[in-house]
Amino acid sequence: MVHKADLVIIGISVGLAVGILIASLVFFGICWYKKRAHLRRCANDRSAATLPIRTNGLNTSIDSSAPLSSFVTIKGNLTQKPQRFWWNNHSKDRLASVSGILRYSYKDIQKGTENFTTILGQGSFGPVYKAKMPAGEVVAVKVLASNSKQGEKEFQTEVSLLARLHHRNLVNLVGYCIDKGQRMLVYEYMRNGSLENLIYNDEEQVLSWEDRLQIALDISHGIEYLHDGAVPPVIHRDLKSANILLDHSMRAKVADFGLSKEEVFDGHNSGLKGTYGYIDPVYISTNNFTTKSDVYSFGIILFELITAIHPHQNLMEYVNLAAMSSDGVDEIIDTKIVGKCNLEEVRSLAKIAHRCLHKTPRRRPSIGEVSQAIIKIKQRRLVKEDTFSFVREDLSRAVSQIECQQLELRRMVSIDERQNE
Repeated sequence: MVHKADLVIIGISVGLAVGILIASLVFFGICWYKKRAHLRRCANDRSAATLPIRTNGLNTSIDSSAPLSSFVTIKGNLTQKPQRFWWNNHSKDRLASVSGILRYSYKDIQKGTENFTTILGQGSFGPVYKAKMPAGEVVAVKVLASNSKQGEKEFQTEVSLLARLHHRNLVNLVGYCIDKGQRMLVYEYMRNGSLENLIYNDEEQVLSWEDRLQIALDISHGIEYLHDGAVPPVIHRDLKSANILLDHSMRAKVADFGLSKEEVFDGHNSGLKGTYGYIDPVYISTNNFTTKSDVYSFGIILFELITAIHPHQNLMEYVNLAAMSSDGVDEIIDTKIVGKCNLEEVRSLAKIAHRCLHKTPRRRPSIGEVSQAIIKIKQRRLVKEDTFSFVREDLSRAVSQIECQQLELRRMVSIDERQNE
């Protein structure tokens, strides 16, 4: 009996010991897991605070919206109160300048914008100001609005992409500012503003057909660099005339990369993004945005250049009606350039635009093919100009020769007359 009692006591003791051991292991496991999760969270916070610019954009997370100002005149009080953002708890010096992009202080930008009074326009990202910085350079400053829902991703997308994308037909990011609870992006100043304003303004300045053709080529080169030159390729996702800016010499540059995505990361996991009137209908039905969706948006811009009809003013209805005849586009040409443009060139550009708008994405040309087609239009013009120039020179030489011959004949007649006398 005593022997059995001893065995029961030993069994209970062993059971308790095993239970305590298991409980201890579980406890230490939970503690280790929590500590690991905490360290991972801290690492992520540090990573976000320093805005890493990865070589060739590897592993860059891009899914945001930050339309650049369309440079329209706005009214009302745009003074913003500084808002505390999630990274304000980090040291200001942790965000180092990378890839040649400068970091400006809030005071520099405040002084350069004359206390944020030199406003150029307003977009969903926030207001855009003209500024003269300490070194004397003139820039455009885009300020993140305090009520911007996707501000953190917008800011990182713009910086991470434009830090590595450099092309003469892309707007250059000069610097940024994270100071006093504000986030700002500093771009090169584009003196002639947006293409949208130039097309639809009621002022005396009119875009000539030659300028429009060159602008179309400039835009195509910028998109071609994104699709075929960047590694990995970049899909803009918000191409529109408001996001095409023009410099002092009327050369066009693609702007606003807040919605852009690297193609390798594109998929079906994001909601509908873009601007109504420019969005590829296939994207609306499938939620799958590809480079051919950018080509569709570019087709809309081409018809804007031809017609000066905004997509929100039933542009596609006019285009579809004009497509019913080979010269139908003649009826919808911008009245400001009627009689001042080459109709053959207009029709050729319209054909390119129609191909870009094909309802089947795979039937649309690549942006490289579009660029080559526009170049051919310009080359035909140069050939005609050269041919005309040669003909004119030949005619001028022939006239000169005839005049010389007439002078020689007169001289000979004059000599004969003298001899007869």
